[in-house]
Amino acid sequence: MSNTLVFKRPANIAYAATVAATSLGFVVVQLDVSIVNVALNRIGAALSMGIGGLQWVVDAYTLAFASLLLAGGALGDRIGARRVFVGGMALFSVASLVCGLAGSAWVLIAARAVQGAGAALLMPCSLALLNRAYASDKPRRARAVGLWTAAGGIALSAGPVLGGFMVASLGWASIFLVNLGALAIWMAYRFLEETPPKAEKLPIDWAGQGLVVMTLFSLTGAFIETGSSGWTSLPVIGGLILAVVAGSLFLLVESRSKAPMFPLKLFASRIPAVTSLVGLAVNLTLYGTIFMLSLYFQKERHFSPEMTGLAFLPFMAAVTVSNVAAGRIAATYGSRLPMAIGLLLGAVGFGLMALIQADTSYLSLLWRLLFLPIGIGLAVPAMTTALLSSVPTAMSGTASGVLNTVRQSGGAIGVALFGSALALGTIQGMQIAFLASALAVGFAAVCAFLFNRDADHSAG
Repeated sequence: MSNTLVFKRPANIAYAATVAATSLGFVVVQLDVSIVNVALNRIGAALSMGIGGLQWVVDAYTLAFASLLLAGGALGDRIGARRVFVGGMALFSVASLVCGLAGSAWVLIAARAVQGAGAALLMPCSLALLNRAYASDKPRRARAVGLWTAAGGIALSAGPVLGGFMVASLGWASIFLVNLGALAIWMAYRFLEETPPKAEKLPIDWAGQGLVVMTLFSLTGAFIETGSSGWTSLPVIGGLILAVVAGSLFLLVESRSKAPMFPLKLFASRIPAVTSLVGLAVNLTLYGTIFMLSLYFQKERHFSPEMTGLAFLPFMAAVTVSNVAAGRIAATYGSRLPMAIGLLLGAVGFGLMALIQADTSYLSLLWRLLFLPIGIGLAVPAMTTALLSSVPTAMSGTASGVLNTVRQSGGAIGVALFGSALALGTIQGMQIAFLASALAVGFAAVCAFLFNRDADHSAG
């Protein structure tokens, strides 16, 4: 028995260290998605930023992350995942320092974009390193991926609460200056093995990469500008035209490329197309809602940053609980019903939120709001399971990357649209945004139910 313990303990320590090292990458990425929202009111006051500037503080990060995510994974395959992970973490850490020291709006926005680029490099490589560590032990790999996912979910949930207390006691810059980058880099060199580069060096799709960046930034910028300039202004019309032209060229380039960064053939199958639609609808509405409610709590309800963080706590806790339950439900009933029912619950929640009035109490808002995390928390794991079950194993990484790119792009667009709706007045803007969200998520629910029928057969 003593010999068994001697051999198990080092293995368990190595396992924990590997999971912790890779999970830190996911933690910093997810934390920066949610922690900044509760600081927006203070950032706006300190740097004289309006709603449009605050939208860019959120979206510069999200857009850079979304548009470079596939390139980060491809670069890790090409030169080694640990090397790219460390480089991305170093870039992220330096950009975080610049964010915390920023004395002007545009310095902060530019640094947030660099943060997003660092996140795009490190996140896919963190999962590749974890997959590499336990490639020959599937049960242990499954548990490790579960812990990796849970760490990201906890970070996303803890962000508003942690950010609220940090902003109130240490100032808004503190959310950027407290960083885990040095620890993550040390742990990567200490506990993670480098992945071997692929023997086949496929050409990097630079044209596709440049066009997707141009498309996303011009489209989101046009939506943000509508809040102050209106839909008929020259910057908005010009941005939309540029987005259409760049997007069309992007589709043309990807259809002809031998090694496309965004393989369009995935969408020839029904399930990848439907799950991407679901992911787009979920992130667009959810990210927009969190952005809008963060400003609503502080500007309209006059909540402190701590109270704003605590106001989001039931929302984030419900997402975590629902995610855990979703796995068991999908295992029993397949992915189609949890996805459709979860989206339908989300649509009901948005419809109830559209009835909000200026005198609506927090408790009255909360019970409506909880429909969203319960429903979306049920739908998202089923969505991911359906996608991965519908593609060959060799394509799973690419398919997952495409889905995450679509989701993050949807989140950035949601922040832009919801923020622009506030120009109509906070309450009226919220009512319109939530009603549109109910329609979008309801449409996704119908698509998931009608066109995802073979998802459960694929899973089997």
